[in-house]
Amino acid sequence: MDPVKRGKIPLCLKITPILFCVGAAGMCSVSVSQPRYLEVDYTHEAVTLRCSFSQSGCPQERPTSLWFRYGTHQPEQLGDQERFKVTEDLEQNQVSLTVSKVNFSDSAIYICGIAFPSSSDPRAKQTGGGTELVVRETKILSKEVQRLLVALLTLLSIYMTGVAATFIVLFKSKPNTARKKETEDSQKKKSARRIFQEIAQELYSKRHVQTSQQSS
Repeated sequence: MDPVKRGKIPLCLKITPILFCVGAAGMCSVSVSQPRYLEVDYTHEAVTLRCSFSQSGCPQERPTSLWFRYGTHQPEQLGDQERFKVTEDLEQNQVSLTVSKVNFSDSAIYICGIAFPSSSDPRAKQTGGGTELVVRETKILSKEVQRLLVALLTLLSIYMTGVAATFIVLFKSKPNTARKKETEDSQKKKSARRIFQEIAQELYSKRHVQTSQQSS
């Protein structure tokens, strides 16, 4: 299923009245944040979407958390259905929504809303930017497996670089060895030629001496 397109403006227009219905004193301001994207494969038994919030100047009361899903249909409120469970940790200013028995139709944008019911300030009721949940058909590799593959590829790259460097060194050293061998062969030939010339010169000298003696 393709990632759900975000419809932030119309979504806010539709969700804001629902938040106001939660309750209707002071300068109360709420800020809500959510991860923008979460991708899972269909084999997941459950997936948890997290939401955190902060408040300033709000009444000393328990805030209300609301979750909405915005997909191909109208926004629907979640939390009361069998497959959706809302968990609140208000001391840590965090709430979460757990979706059980994940299937492809769960691909949607999930919006977290926080409201202080007794405050009439519009900023006392806010939603996050939404988390886009995408359920894939193919199994996604875990982060540990991904790190292992990266490490193996890095080691393979280092190994290949070392082999290439060794090949280059051997390739460059081979002509030098051949030239050295040629030089040695040439020196041997010159040495043999010089020895032959010395022997020839000695034989010539002996023959010349013998010829001179016979003539006298």
